[in-house]
Amino acid sequence: MNLVTKACSAAGLLLTALTPAAWADDYQLSHNQRISCSRGLAPGKLNTATCKSYTYLFNTKTSEYFRCQVSLALTRDNKEVINVQTDGGCTKKPRIFETDGKYDFDATETEPPNTNSFFGPGGYSVWAADVGAQKIRGCITISSGLGSDISKCLDMTFQ
Repeated sequence: MNLVTKACSAAGLLLTALTPAAWADDYQLSHNQRISCSRGLAPGKLNTATCKSYTYLFNTKTSEYFRCQVSLALTRDNKEVINVQTDGGCTKKPRIFETDGKYDFDATETEPPNTNSFFGPGGYSVWAADVGAQKIRGCITISSGLGSDISKCLDMTFQ
């Protein structure tokens, strides 16, 4: 019985010691996850479907964020699935606000490339708010079509 008490005490101390480190950065998932799929026909009656989805993971303390994407490609004929491939990962983006605070966040993207995309795959918008003050910043990022994305942020004014 004494061994159980010591083990529980040790576990409690360990959790107490780790708790501040776990709370150092809080993350929030964006509320606008999307999925888009396309189909293609290949020679020999093969069908391929490709689906992509994205989301954003936001650090509510530092205002840094990550754009995450996952994709799945499935190739089949009339009888069986021939190939399934997946890919994905997260890319770190810069801070929206220069100082640490307590922030809220959301993001959305344009549709996949189509005839309305003048400069390639389109872009995305990010909104972040300082929940401790009346401060909102909106950012838009678009592909320039020349290799690098163009990103600009603007602080909102209140009237």
